[in-house]
Amino acid sequence: MDAKVRNNTAHSRYELTVDDATAVAVYEIRDGAIAFTHTEVPRSLSGQGVGSALARGALDDARAAGKKVVPLCSFIAAYIERHPEYKDLT
Repeated sequence: MDAKVRNNTAHSRYELTVDDATAVAVYEIRDGAIAFTHTEVPRSLSGQGVGSALARGALDDARAAGKKVVPLCSFIAAYIERHPEYKDLT
């Protein structure tokens, strides 16, 4: 997948667009940390690894910015659980 995850700060969400569909990871900034509150992958992109690519891109961006992560969203929490290399962000 060549699509790039982008941080849409105006809408407080990370986005990954594939074809004409966009997956999103919505967040809030809380005490300087990024609190992920909801992740949504359109049905047309389901099962293609788009959600994982979105989570990875968002978490990599948080790390690059020196931010801690609060995984309120079950998808992001499960991704971090499956990928221990991101546990240091929480």
